[in-house]
Amino acid sequence: MQFYASLKRWKASLYQRLVKVALIALMLSPGIAAAAVTDEDFEVKTTRNLLNLCTVSADDPRAKEAIQMCQGYLVGAYQYYLATESGPAKDSMRLVCITDPAPTRNQAVAMFVEWAKARPQYMNEVPVDTEFRFLSEKWPCKK
Repeated sequence: MQFYASLKRWKASLYQRLVKVALIALMLSPGIAAAAVTDEDFEVKTTRNLLNLCTVSADDPRAKEAIQMCQGYLVGAYQYYLATESGPAKDSMRLVCITDPAPTRNQAVAMFVEWAKARPQYMNEVPVDTEFRFLSEKWPCKK
């Protein structure tokens, strides 16, 4: 009986150590735990700021505001572009020609995020420039 009691304590101790190691590894793994969005991110001066807002963790206390800012920024810039393209020379100057059917807002934001993550050279650029690089690459107009 004493052998089984020792074995049981040893298993419990081993289990506790494994849990501790797993938790430490999880906390130290890059990309697993996202940092909270900052006030600087809400200024949206760089593509990195915009991506931080667009990829905010659901547990972040400002997640709702961050997602709204992300979507508002991207949609607002695109809507402004469309408004400026409504003149007589609109077809010859178009940079972006969205397909029909167009992706949903959430789909387009997700595509932008994946595209931008794959291009770290743009992280310090003005986000509207990065957005239109993405849009003109994804949906170029035929000349």
